Formats: sequence, structure tokens, C-alpha cells
Amino acid sequence: MQFPVLIFLGLSFGVALATHKVASVALGVGATLRYLSTSKLERQFVLLLLLFGLPGVVIGSSVILLVPDRIAEIALGILTGGLGLYSIFKSALGQQYSLLHRDKINMLLGGLVLFLLGILNGSLTSGTGLFVTIWLVLWFGMDYQRAVAYTLILVGLFWNGAGALTLGILGEIRWDWLPALLLGSLLGGYLGSHLALKHGNRLIKRAFESVTILISIKLLWG
Repeated sequence: MQFPVLIFLGLSFGVALATHKVASVALGVGATLRYLSTSKLERQFVLLLLLFGLPGVVIGSSVILLVPDRIAEIALGILTGGLGLYSIFKSALGQQYSLLHRDKINMLLGGLVLFLLGILNGSLTSGTGLFVTIWLVLWFGMDYQRAVAYTLILVGLFWNGAGALTLGILGEIRWDWLPALLLGSLLGGYLGSHLALKHGNRLIKRAFESVTILISIKLLWG
């Protein structure tokens, strides 16, 4: 949720997006360091998120700079708030792990949605990691803890890395903001992963819902 905070601090949508993407790579590094010692990622899902998600990120990052700032902020607010409300009304969502849609056709369908989420990640970025988490829970039957691990590592490190590279070429990055953002992202990624592993799915779900609703209200309010 760092991206909307940068907008609240006065950066334009495009500059905030490019700067956030670079800083978010550190969030992925912090999460990776914490999760790799305790979580085992399945190879098929690692490949799925990378092969389908990365092209979408590049496409989204390439076109978002053409969209007016306020329109992009409103779209982001609607998407983020919708996620929080959906999670609130689905009380059992992501609390247990189950094997769903693991055949080739459904893996492909799941990958196509990840491609679309990659486009959103490259363009609207904030909240789209939450979309990935929800999709992994809904379609593949993951619990929140497992889905968050994939999101923080693969979206945080690889998707955001691709977005940062694309936006760095096409847009403007506020390099003077990065030291504080990088340190905060690195520490936040590690601490968030630690809390998720220690306190489990219910805490993640409640925190997810609270943050998405608050951010959505602020973005829509302007």
C-alpha cells in the first residue's frame, strides 16, 4: 500500500508508480529472506506466475502513463475496496488449503487471469498483489498464508522488478525518495512475513480487509 501513500504525499500518479515499483523490489527481497527458510513454493506455481504475469506487467507499465491521474486513482480505489468487501463477506475465504483446478486446462485458465492481473500490476499496481492473493485462494484453493508467500516473493520481487525496469525507461523515478522507501520496504517485507507466519491466516485476513477499505476510501475521496 506504499503507492497510494506516495500519491497522498504529492507525487503525480506516474512518478509515484515508477518510484514505488523500484522500492517494492526491496519488499520482495525482505519477504523472500523470511519465507524461504520456512515455506516451500511449488515449482508449477512459480513458473505460472512468472510466465503469465511478467508479460502482463510490461504491457500495463507501458500504457498506464497515458491515463489521466485522477481516473487512474478512482479505478484503483474501486478495485481495492471491492477486494476488501469481498473478503469481509466471505468469512471462510483462505482459511484452509485445498487442491483445486490443478489440471492443465484450469492451470492455463488460471494463468490467463494472472496475465490480466499482471497488466493491472504494471498499471494500477497498488492492491493488485492483493488480487493475486485472492485469485490463488479462490481458483487454486490456497490458504492465505501460502498465497501471501507467492505474492510477496514473485509479485514483490519479479513482477515489480519488471515494472520498475519498464517505468524507469519510459517514465520518471524520484531517486531522492528511494533510500527511505527501500529501507522501509525491506524491513516491512520481513516483518510482515514474520507476523503472517507467527499469527496465521485470520490475522492476515483481518489486516487485509482493514487496509483495503481505508485505502479505497482515501483514493475515492481524493
